[in-house]
Amino acid sequence: MRYFKSFLVLAALFVGTSLMAQDIHFSQFYMSPLNLNPALTGVMNCNTRVVGNYRNQWSQVLRGDAYNTYSVSYDQKIAVGRSDYFGIGGTFWGDRAGELSYGTTQGRMSFSYSKKMGGYRKKAHYLVFGADAGITQRRVDLTNARWPSQHDGNGGFDESIIVTPSQDFNSDFLHADVSAGLVWFSVLDDKNSYYIGAAIHHLNQPNVTFFGGNVTEALTSRFTLHAGGEFEMNKDMSFVPGFIYMSQGEHLEINLGTSIRFNLGSRSDGQSWQLGGWYRLGNQVDGGIHSDAVIISTRFDYGNYGIGFSYDVTVSQLRQAGNFNGAFEFSLNYLICGPEKRSVYCPRF
Repeated sequence: MRYFKSFLVLAALFVGTSLMAQDIHFSQFYMSPLNLNPALTGVMNCNTRVVGNYRNQWSQVLRGDAYNTYSVSYDQKIAVGRSDYFGIGGTFWGDRAGELSYGTTQGRMSFSYSKKMGGYRKKAHYLVFGADAGITQRRVDLTNARWPSQHDGNGGFDESIIVTPSQDFNSDFLHADVSAGLVWFSVLDDKNSYYIGAAIHHLNQPNVTFFGGNVTEALTSRFTLHAGGEFEMNKDMSFVPGFIYMSQGEHLEINLGTSIRFNLGSRSDGQSWQLGGWYRLGNQVDGGIHSDAVIISTRFDYGNYGIGFSYDVTVSQLRQAGNFNGAFEFSLNYLICGPEKRSVYCPRF
């Protein structure tokens, strides 16, 4: 099994002399706003936001070679004129997978401008434009690589056979990355709001091949459509639905569901607990849509802190290898409010 996993990674690297990179994704996309859409930079109730996310995927199948993804971000909003806002932020994330430690690391800056389109003191409609730019590092460690020429065809394996990769193979390289997005949000009052947004990632379609020379492999642009909100059911409960659609080349992913927010104190205390369920779908390359995972999530907010946990229960054919185990995810956000000079509310993330 160990050799088989290594062979799969090598096959992904060398078949077609290129590598099609896979973007990171979080089940708790609503708690990773800057990764979701650069237009969400600075869209918050307070002045400053710090967010951390961690995801561990397929550990039951890959054990110590599981996918591990982390992200940290910082953003803030700056008042402009009487009712508009400028947002600025930064994100750093990393992703590692497999016995060859195939990894991607990115750092980027994001900017946004929120323009008030209507409303009054406690009810408002905003159109937000955002963009980001960053540098991405992609790398692979061939130290533990196992090559087909080291197998004798009868189940034997000879590590003493030295295999040297082609001189054209670049195991560590950098490339630029650019994204842009739009968000519309409406705040009906401090308990009801909704938003809808769209973003295009990898606008510059960078070259992501590990091979040098004249070999090129453009990273396909990814399109994201998302929506959500919060709607009061009564003074103690709110309905918090969410939806995300992502497509990249011939691949797509849909994640939709809802949480119920239970207020544990007054609204000003910021104490609440959420329990939710989500359903993720994907497409099959040869046609059709398949069920990927059922996601169970919970979140606790206390004052300016928000802590979220989720678990993906695999329902695709991969469940046979992982006994329905999928991914564990942890999210944390912290808001720094300070004195507010305006009574304009934003959707809560």
